[in-house]
Amino acid sequence: MSGSSLRSFEYLESLPGTVFNRLYQQPSTALAIFRRMLTHLAKTFVMAMLYIGHPLSVADLESWVRPDSRRERDQAINLLERLHILRVTAEPGKPRAYTITNPFLGSLRLALTGGGNHNSFGVPCNTLDKNPISVAELDEYARRRWEGVLGYMVGSAGASLVDEGVRLSDGVKKLLKDGGLVKQRLSKAEITQEGFAFILQEVNAQVWTVLIYYLDAAEEMNMDSVDVLSFLFMLGSLELGQDYSKATLTPTQLQMLDDLSDFGIVYQHATTSTRFYPTRLATTLTSDSGALRSASAGFDNALRSPDGKGFIVIETNYRVYAYTTSQLQIAILQLFTRLSTRYPNMVAGKITRESIRHAVAMGITSEQIISFLTTHAHPQMRKNNPILPATVVDQIRLWQIEGERMKATPGFLFKDFLTAADFEACSKYAEEIGVSVWKNENRRMFFVTRYEQVAAYLKNRPKKIAGN
Repeated sequence: MSGSSLRSFEYLESLPGTVFNRLYQQPSTALAIFRRMLTHLAKTFVMAMLYIGHPLSVADLESWVRPDSRRERDQAINLLERLHILRVTAEPGKPRAYTITNPFLGSLRLALTGGGNHNSFGVPCNTLDKNPISVAELDEYARRRWEGVLGYMVGSAGASLVDEGVRLSDGVKKLLKDGGLVKQRLSKAEITQEGFAFILQEVNAQVWTVLIYYLDAAEEMNMDSVDVLSFLFMLGSLELGQDYSKATLTPTQLQMLDDLSDFGIVYQHATTSTRFYPTRLATTLTSDSGALRSASAGFDNALRSPDGKGFIVIETNYRVYAYTTSQLQIAILQLFTRLSTRYPNMVAGKITRESIRHAVAMGITSEQIISFLTTHAHPQMRKNNPILPATVVDQIRLWQIEGERMKATPGFLFKDFLTAADFEACSKYAEEIGVSVWKNENRRMFFVTRYEQVAAYLKNRPKKIAGN
């Protein structure tokens, strides 16, 4: 199961059975879960039982699988039961049997054979668009919007990378913050450890991660979470390049269109438009993740070079050369590298103790940095074994351990108090004003980050105290 499937499956598994009953009323949802969430063996069980018309005994189902594949069989059955697709029936005088639950049974049949007026797979517009949008334009729109989100996350640590034509809404920024992908520090946002891990995922997994956060916030926005989830599965079943009517959408789904437009998942000419276009980010929601990795799909991962190859060269002296013009790629490098020179098609810099400690302070781990450098190593680097210089890898890990083992705090040490009462009064005052870092009562000394107020307090005390 891919990362995006696992993320969505974990969310689905947490839902109660009553929610599944509502979800499975939509054929698009039943088909999406069948395609995306089930293993090959689980799909085989479902298709074999879909039209038999009666429960299948446990013994019969077990006989379909070889004895040496018992583990895979149990895993498939357990998966189907957790998704409320399969249940066990036990009638008096009859052996235990499996049956496919309703409404999943009826909805999957409808999805496979067609028919009905459920509008579960969207309603294509029956009038021509005066300003039609091509697939290439949709891909470019989705790319710019999604890179705008990623640019905000990594640009928050340095230069502003959000495209001048892309302005993130307050709702998008709040969702990223509530999801723990960025954190607020003073007046700016900074990427977190979870945010950097998010950056390293393939696009489909990134989209599902954001959508799960959106689902978690649905109730806060007075939206029906089941309606939200059903609409997401419907988007995954739509055709790229086709415009669809808004006439059959619920108020919740209409609100979602505006929100999803901010991420580039759907396109609208305007919020008042009567039609919308799903982008590739939407149509691949319930397809194999490989669809986004293929160059022919027309949507490359924003972190990859245009030719799909790695772009980073690292030397044993910690020098880094990145053959890229992407502002997003450069900004990610800048999270843990001190860049010094920029050329038309390359940037150069160096991995230093300070740059790694800065990244670690933001929550980025050494393993994440090493994984990023390995994943995006230049083809010339890949001829080496190991790919990255061992000295560089070991030193990155040591710099993180150093930061975890010892934390340096600049400040001032007050000591040599004549009496315990004088020490207690001054150390208590330092704690009250929030500058105290450490104290030792036995040795009558304490350490503060700022000394001015403490020094003034000492000066104004009626009894003179020796030294500081």
